[in-house]
Order: sequence, then C-alpha cells, then structure tokens
Amino acid sequence: MYERFTFGQRAARAAMAVAAAVVLVGGAAWYGGAASAQSTRMATVTTPIAHAIAGGRDSYADVVDVASPAVVTIRTDGKARMSETQFQIPDDDFFEQFFGGRFGNGRGSGRGNGQRQAPRQRGLGSGVIVTTDGYILTNYHVVDGADTITVDLNDGRTLTAKTIGSDKPSDLALLKIPGHDFHALALGDSDAVKVGDVVLAVGNPLGVGQTVTMGIVSAKGRSTGVGDGGYEDFLQTDAPINHGNSGGALVNMKGELVGINSQILSAGSDGNIGIGFSIPVNMAKNVMEQLRSKGKVTRAQLGVTVQGVTSDIAQSLGLKETRGAIVSGVTPGSAADKAGVKRGDVIESFNGQAVHDTNTLRNRVAEAGPGSAADLLVVRDGSERHVKVTLDEANPERVARAQQGEERGAADGDDTAALGVSVSPLTPDVAARLRAPRDAHGLVVEDVDPDGRAASAGIQSGDIIQEVNRQPVKSVEDLRAALKKSSDRPTLMLINRQGSDVFVTVRPANG
Repeated sequence: MYERFTFGQRAARAAMAVAAAVVLVGGAAWYGGAASAQSTRMATVTTPIAHAIAGGRDSYADVVDVASPAVVTIRTDGKARMSETQFQIPDDDFFEQFFGGRFGNGRGSGRGNGQRQAPRQRGLGSGVIVTTDGYILTNYHVVDGADTITVDLNDGRTLTAKTIGSDKPSDLALLKIPGHDFHALALGDSDAVKVGDVVLAVGNPLGVGQTVTMGIVSAKGRSTGVGDGGYEDFLQTDAPINHGNSGGALVNMKGELVGINSQILSAGSDGNIGIGFSIPVNMAKNVMEQLRSKGKVTRAQLGVTVQGVTSDIAQSLGLKETRGAIVSGVTPGSAADKAGVKRGDVIESFNGQAVHDTNTLRNRVAEAGPGSAADLLVVRDGSERHVKVTLDEANPERVARAQQGEERGAADGDDTAALGVSVSPLTPDVAARLRAPRDAHGLVVEDVDPDGRAASAGIQSGDIIQEVNRQPVKSVEDLRAALKKSSDRPTLMLINRQGSDVFVTVRPANG
C-alpha cells in the first residue's frame, strides 16, 4: 500500500513536471527533439492571445468626414496674359509664387518651351463651399483672368461656376455654382486660434486628387508682401501644402474652417518646406459678405504712413513698452490730418484694441469701414491722449502701397563727425532733384562713412535729415546742438528719402 502510493505520487509529480515544461517552452523553438502532439496541443491552448482595444482609434477621420465633402477642385481656362508687375518678377506666373499655379498644358508650369505666351492658360486650385446654396470661397489668383471656371465636387459631379466678385488686396474670390443642399463647411473664429493648435489642410495638390495633411498653427499675423501685399494677416502653418492647395481649407479639430490656404514659402525647391500661409476666416467673412452683397470690397483708411516701434524708438521716446505704430507721415486733408494726428505720434490702440504692429493697425482700420468713427489712443510727448477720427474710404490705387515705412536699427551721437556723415543745407534745386516736398527743410546727407553709426542705422547719401529727437534742424549748428542734448539713449531722426518720411534711430557711440 505504501509502495503503490509512493509510485502514484511520483507519477503525478512527473506528469506535472512535463506539463510545466510544455507551458514554459510553449510557442518557442524546441531544441533537442520534437514535441509530442499532446504537448503541441497544450501549447496552443495556453499561448496568450492579444486583443485590440475596442474603439481606441487615434485618428482625425471624423474631422475629415466633416471637412472633405465641402472642399472642391477648381479648374480654370482663359487667355494667357503676361504681367510685368506681378511680384516684380518678369516672366514669373502664379505657379512660381503660389500653389494653385498655371499648368500650361496640365503637365507642369509650361516653362522652358521658349514661348513667353501660350494661346490658352489653364489653372488648377481648390475652393471651399461655405453655404448650402453653392457659394465657394477661393483665392483671387486661382481665378484671375479665367474665361471659364469648372468645379469638381467631392461626390464626382462637375459644375460650371460664375464669379460673384474678387478682391486682389486680400487674395480672395467668391464663386457660385448652381444647385442647393450642398455640403458646406462651418466657419470658425480665427481670432480664437492659438499658436500650437492642430489644424488640417484639405485641397488638391499638384492635381493628384483631394489630399489631407496635418500640422499646427506656427504663427499668427504674418505679412509676406508677395503679390499685391495690401491687406495681410496670415495664419502660418506647417501642415504640408503644395501647388494646387491654393484656395483650399485650413480646418480646426472641430471641423470648422479657420483659414483659406494662399501662399507657401519655398527654399528654391518650389515645394513644401513646412511654411505655409492661410488667410484667416474672419477676414474672409468680411470680404465674402461684401462681395456677396455688392460685388466689391470697400475699405477705410486713416491717411498716415506708419512704422513699427522698435526697442530703440521706444527707448528714445521714453515709452514703457515696445509696441504700437509710430506715425512717420500724415497725408494733408486726410482723416488723420483733420483729427489732429501728428507726425511722431505713437498709436497704441484702435477702437480699444491694442496695436501690436503696423499690420494689425492697417487691417483694423480697413475693416472698420469708410465713414465710421474711430478712437485712437496715441502717445505724444510722453502723454497718452484719445483722438476721435472719422475714417475715409481707401483709394484703390494706393492699396498696394498701404504698408509703408521701414524699421531700421539706429543710433545717436554728439557731432556730425561722430555720426559719420557729411551734410549740406537743403536748397530748392536739390530738393527738386531728390523729389522732396516743396516745403521740405533740413540737411542733405552728402556722404556716409560706411563704418560709422549713421550707416549702421541705414542712413544713405541723398537722405534729408529733417528732425533730431523731434526738433527741426535747418543748419549744421542745429544738428550738432540737437545731438549734444542727447543722453545715452538712441537718437530719433526723421529723414526724407525720395519724397517719403521715415524715422530711424542711431545708437550712442558706446551702444
């Protein structure tokens, strides 16, 4: 009895050992002999099985489902035109500077064939349906010069569109296709967009078909100056966009339209390098409503030339913060002139909204509308004051010159030699040659020491020095006296260059 119990116990222990061995090596290579069918079956049963997480999809598919049906492909056909003023680059068409360019025969830019002008010109771009009755937003440069415009919908239909209106300064156009119950994209709030927000770009790049790319908002309030350059307030994004995306949608994670893709910055490859620009939808809303109601866009103007406030300018004027726009010129008879705005005023806010730069001010004024009343908060001689102004209507011929004035580094000194310039009194003959106003006064810069502080500030031969630290100068003695009164702060100088006034700052000799 004892022996039988002992034998059975040993057998059970041996069986358990064999089972344990099978579990430990199950699914692994068996070295030293083949496993039995029994062992193989046991290994199959005991091998763990992985299971996917139900509903655990990391995807933007839901946003794409909302956005993609509203994004269309736009094809244009028209007579080829050569513009010597587009972007100041002869022979450069929209394909070079924008994505959505002209494909001469549908295979590329059409360059290198020795012809300056083709009999027909075809274009490819994108657009966004923004109303259920068929209104489409796209870029001005996509449809400019088109005789016929066709729209390829996401559902396979192709319709002929008509242009309701276009606006070159903002690079926007409004089209209309016949029909109703179209899938429209909801308009978001581009002012609420923040740098770092995830966005999707939807369009038809290079004619390959609708494509979705993802990125973030890299910056806001960008101005490129490409094309007309009149009114720009771009959202910058690194969502990959290429030729043909022009006029397409930039959407947020709610599936709302926040921008119309418009430009890219290329590093010579003529392709995407992660720097794209989209027109903010709030600007597009304003343009769209005006085009829809009256077929054109009217804007307001203040009648000043401005430049951004640099740290040197802020320091020389004793400003608490480096922000705002300094007035370098006031147009006689303009809204600003009638309201009492003075050259040298620093505009800190417009209708209660802070002015961060010249681009912000220009767009706020433009959107306010002609004839509207506005409140300016300006700093003059160290004191803040409110100026009430009634805005004029912008002159369309001056739109391209809306952004004037330059920001330059600058300096200070205590005599003309230390400044690094030689000057002479301004005579009527010299003023006429330099295209200066008839009532201009000051000193003409005849020579500039290339190693001097004036040269570092951007002062050039032919510039007319009119003021130093807000004090008029009409003689060399005036200039020297004004410079001697300067402390260790940068010297603020008003110069006239070829008829345009601009402030520059010159750093102290030890700056």
